Amino acid sequence: MKLEKITDMESPLGKRRYEDACAAAHALDLFGERWALLVMRELMLGPRRFTDLRAGLPGISANVLTQRLEGLEAAGVIERRRLPPPSGAPVYELTAWGYEAEPIFQALGRWASRSPFHDPTLPFSAASFALSLRTMIDVRAARGIEAHIGFRFAGETYRARLAAGAIDIRREGIEGADLVFEATPAIMASAIYGGRPLRELEEAGALSISGERALAERFVTLFPLPPKAEAPRVQPGKS
Repeated sequence: MKLEKITDMESPLGKRRYEDACAAAHALDLFGERWALLVMRELMLGPRRFTDLRAGLPGISANVLTQRLEGLEAAGVIERRRLPPPSGAPVYELTAWGYEAEPIFQALGRWASRSPFHDPTLPFSAASFALSLRTMIDVRAARGIEAHIGFRFAGETYRARLAAGAIDIRREGIEGADLVFEATPAIMASAIYGGRPLRELEEAGALSISGERALAERFVTLFPLPPKAEAPRVQPGKS
């Protein structure tokens, strides 16, 4: 079968492409620009306003964020729309195809968490934390637990549903949850991935827990990190 060059639709990528037929190379054409993949991450749990995206990505400038949104929209990865009344606010959202990228984040997260140079103390957005739970859950350890867990992060709430060894987490209300954590995403990450005792965080005033205490103690053990890869014996630039 003869492969023909696609000419019926102008590429939105311009000259920013690898000119390589490998689909992985084309994926980098689509979101290989700095910040593009993280913009997609922030949208993985639903639509966000421009200001929400900047809050989740404190290191990005308004100009760069605008450029990345325009590029991703032109590539068909995200779309703009307005929320229904009474809000009517303009938001950005992943397209159906854009949402299919979540396994990419999960694979990258599992792989990169083994890096000996990964620094878990850097800023951690709420969306990043939520996606990490969907990525790192230990299915066998979670099997048999059925519960609703709420998270309150600076006025924003997320609800996780544990069932059949899987976790589903969404940006929504937490009324009636079996357990509610109130903290920052970084503090929750320090408890779940850093092993900091819940009692210690509570005594420091960094964490508030309401609901089933035993469930809280068990929940933070359900997301073990994989072992670290071996560090290079010689650091770059050293001998």
